[in-house]
Amino acid sequence: MREDDGPATPDGGSDASPGGASPDDAAPGGAAVGNAPPDEAAPGGPRQGRTSPGDPTPGDAALLARLRAAPVLAGPLPEFDPADAPDTPGPLFATWLELALSDALPEPHVMTLATVGADGTPSARVLMLRGVDTADCAVDFASDAVSRKGRDLAANPVAALTWYWPAHGRQIRMTGPVDVLDEETARRDFLGRSPASRAAGFTGRMSGPLTGAMEYERARAAADALVAAEPERIPEGHTVYRLRAQEAEFFQADPGRFHVRLRYTRSDQTGEGRDGRGDGDTDGGWTRTLLWP
Repeated sequence: MREDDGPATPDGGSDASPGGASPDDAAPGGAAVGNAPPDEAAPGGPRQGRTSPGDPTPGDAALLARLRAAPVLAGPLPEFDPADAPDTPGPLFATWLELALSDALPEPHVMTLATVGADGTPSARVLMLRGVDTADCAVDFASDAVSRKGRDLAANPVAALTWYWPAHGRQIRMTGPVDVLDEETARRDFLGRSPASRAAGFTGRMSGPLTGAMEYERARAAADALVAAEPERIPEGHTVYRLRAQEAEFFQADPGRFHVRLRYTRSDQTGEGRDGRGDGDTDGGWTRTLLWP
């Protein structure tokens, strides 16, 4: 992510982010700014100057000041009129993704996947979109079955996906059940990758402990040799997953903070929205509801 100096909002500061949170609420990555425990050293500054456990150190205060001055929702941003939105979310997702590609936004296919382990512990990581089923509002991603996300999905086959494109002020969220696709799909996915990407798939054990750089270099050299010698080989655990959205939410930010938020809830199984209220326009097996941002 790039960072520029100076405020870029009408009120001279970055007082809001998509979803309505302010910099006082959370720092990038979800950590509260200025609220580190007193026994932890503050990044960029010594542990001194606190008057109470909740007071920021000088280093934390300086970091918070920089966060407040960083531009956010500077615009110009695309407009979004929910009245013109399609009856189902898949086409809207495809339209927003195509515009992001046409406008050369950085890595619009990169998304955040959140899963929950067998013990209830959540985990999130960034990975790439591997396939789209526009008609069914389903998306594909890939991983090793023995990775942490693979183990999480084996225990709890549900997940959440988030895309955020700052240049467009757009955020998309999808949640739903996750299925494992067939081996041929996994094979096509893997063999369609670059040699470097395929070698990475044979390097080490995803999410497993690593002793150091030398172990990594040896494993990568062996993987490079394996891919060169057996270009059609697929890692045993390579898996393609499909999330079929039960909810899909589209957030269009506005520099003046008149954000627009539209939620689609799949209703083809119960005849009404999943929350049981049917509090929106229903068509094509989906309920559409405007939300306060």
